[in-house]
Amino acid sequence: MSKKDSLWFKSLRWIQKQFVHTVVVPHDPFEDLDLDPSKPLVYVMKTESVSDIAALSEMTGKLGLPSPYDDLEVNGVSTPRVVCLEGSKPLFGERESAEEYLHCFKRLLSVHKQNPDLDIQLVPVSTYWGRTPGKEDDTMRAAVLERQNPTWLRKCLMIVFLGRHNFVQFSSAVSLRYMADEHGTDKRIAQKLARVARVHFQRQRKVMTGPQLPNRQALFHALLKSDSITRAIKEEAANKKISEAEARTKAMEYLDEVAADYSDSLIRIAERFLTWLWNKLYKGIAIRGAEQVRQLHHDGHEIVYVPCHRSHMDYLLLSYILYYQGMVPPHIAAGINLNFWPAGPMFRRGGAFFIRRSFRGNKLYTAVFREYLDQLFTKGYSVEYFTEGGRSRTGRLLAPKTGMIAMTLNSVLRGVERPVTLVPVYLGYDHVMEVATYHKELSGKKKKKESVWQVFGAIRKLGNFGQGYVNFGKPITLHSFMNQQLPDWRDDLAQDGDQKPSWFTPVVNTLANQVMTNINGAAAVSSVTLTSLVLLATEQNALERNQLEKQLDLYLTLLKDLPYTQFTSVPEGCGKDLVDQCLELKKMKLDSDPLGDIVSIDDSIAIAMTYYRNNIIHLLVLPSLIAACLMRKEQCSRDDVVCIVNDFYPLLQAELFMGIEDPAQYALSLLDIFVAQGLVVETDHFEVADDKVNQLLLLSGTIDETMQRYAILFNLLAVKPNIERSELERDSHRLAQRLGALHGITAPEFYDKKLYATLSVKLKELGYLTDSEGCSDIKRIKDRANLLLHPSIKQTIVDSVNAEQTV
Repeated sequence: MSKKDSLWFKSLRWIQKQFVHTVVVPHDPFEDLDLDPSKPLVYVMKTESVSDIAALSEMTGKLGLPSPYDDLEVNGVSTPRVVCLEGSKPLFGERESAEEYLHCFKRLLSVHKQNPDLDIQLVPVSTYWGRTPGKEDDTMRAAVLERQNPTWLRKCLMIVFLGRHNFVQFSSAVSLRYMADEHGTDKRIAQKLARVARVHFQRQRKVMTGPQLPNRQALFHALLKSDSITRAIKEEAANKKISEAEARTKAMEYLDEVAADYSDSLIRIAERFLTWLWNKLYKGIAIRGAEQVRQLHHDGHEIVYVPCHRSHMDYLLLSYILYYQGMVPPHIAAGINLNFWPAGPMFRRGGAFFIRRSFRGNKLYTAVFREYLDQLFTKGYSVEYFTEGGRSRTGRLLAPKTGMIAMTLNSVLRGVERPVTLVPVYLGYDHVMEVATYHKELSGKKKKKESVWQVFGAIRKLGNFGQGYVNFGKPITLHSFMNQQLPDWRDDLAQDGDQKPSWFTPVVNTLANQVMTNINGAAAVSSVTLTSLVLLATEQNALERNQLEKQLDLYLTLLKDLPYTQFTSVPEGCGKDLVDQCLELKKMKLDSDPLGDIVSIDDSIAIAMTYYRNNIIHLLVLPSLIAACLMRKEQCSRDDVVCIVNDFYPLLQAELFMGIEDPAQYALSLLDIFVAQGLVVETDHFEVADDKVNQLLLLSGTIDETMQRYAILFNLLAVKPNIERSELERDSHRLAQRLGALHGITAPEFYDKKLYATLSVKLKELGYLTDSEGCSDIKRIKDRANLLLHPSIKQTIVDSVNAEQTV
């Protein structure tokens, strides 16, 4: 009888199963780690442990991977399926020798020498019983439960107390074929493999548990001794005419107001609550790109998560996903408005640190906050903040607030040793609970102050909200970014390190815009966002079901055949599947008559649905612009399309944070897809296929409201070439309101003053507000914008602009 089949081991595994709940990281090793099920596989573990292998066995059975209890048979050679770097540790005495397992490495390498076609995958596997990082002033509890190399007695205690928080983590496979071909098969290579594996396991543990937690009061006292806070205290005392002791007390109060008080115990409790909550709210959370972030952690990067901000759920969702993806929840910069009882203390224990809306005029608070942020980076805690400053009320990304990004970059300039990397995160939902409130606020209703009653009210309304989406975008490593922007930045700092460089603010603005662009580059398309985009482009927000499904199929083809970026996600299935999902979520309604089914958006929620459309409008705005060209310009050629795209793309880029490197080439590739899909026939110009007119007309509708805004701006510039920016913003906003009232335009962003401010800044950058030299460009773009409008809309804009001129 084999060891695994003995009554003793079966009994141990049965007992363990009663105490243990295991989570696998990543959830789909085949997809995330590119494991090849056709190749032989051997697991590598740090320490020989009956309980660890039992936990691994449970996961491999669920994943369809080979059991760790079954030996590997290759070329007549039998070896254990699990190779451990260290033997088990007895209650007393020394650890068993691992020479036997080193011999396994040598045997596996020698088999490759005999068979050149063989390629065994070595898969490192880590097991964690609880994820407590420990504290700098370690306690007896930590000594009992948190040792990395426990005896069997300590392991039994860990299983009893921490078994419900067991994680089994798979890592990317190492090809023994590659090792044998590149480095040979002797004992030296086997030893090197073992050394590399040990380093890997050490790094993985730090990624999973994070750095040790400081004593909060000891941290405060250490920070108060820093040079920057000491100077700020003296300055505060002199300016406010108080004693330095009073100023120091005030600094301590600021630290207490700001600093997090991370608690692993609360995280474990929150994990159970959030698991219930997500199961109650969503059918699932779709995640994309977590492996690249895990690798950044593993490589020693200081990670700063910069997500978009749709909902208060964002704080919880990202931390929860990171925890289940084998990473430590970040310390989160939360608005001081969330520091209300009982949520504030709970958020603080969950890693939130609180930040005031403005630091203006308070040098002591600024120094305290900056020093605290530097300390987080220095100690290796990941950080999260929302560059938009607040939640988006329209579904589009807001213009970035640069304060936190400036502080992060300032920490890099002050000499943070580890590479600091910003990780943009796109967060999306099939249902955002606050949408109805957002539209009340946009219509002028005063924003309510956050309170515990709002939290209870939100929980009371829980229901089936479809799916949530977490996509990690293209990372930005700040040292590399600085080298690209300013190759000599280190020399500039060396010359005058105390003075803020003249290039600092422009670089921060460029970085902030790049962050927002990368967030949009990781957008998640869903049934709700894509179907909203189609139906809201129709006059009555309704379509025959067959037509809607065909339109959705076209959009899916465009998104898949020409991906916006490699970080964007597009749903599987076809148009019919997406319509079914929307109907199930009750986002659309279905009416039937003898001629067929009609899918529509109810008038009562039509404005709310613009929020979901706006989440992804940037992905299809160029296809829509091209469709508008093809529909409204006679004998439209490729050159015509490219010229129009080049004229409007800078504004689209500023408004929608788009990051297409070569818009002209992108437009040409889209035209190729239009031809391949039979939408148009190309000779010396394009002819719209008769049976595809409706599809192109619907596609062109997506950009209608955007083009109306541009027509207002350029018609105003044409008649008032010397107009000031502030006057342009005021007049264009006023004309937009008039146009909306006359033509029933209800999209919230159409009336957003901040949007017109963003566009006016871009117009100034492009030279359209500086002098009269750009008049010919303005006239050309005005004519092209007017060409792409519905005649009645065009006439209203022209008449309103002329009337505005006479006022």
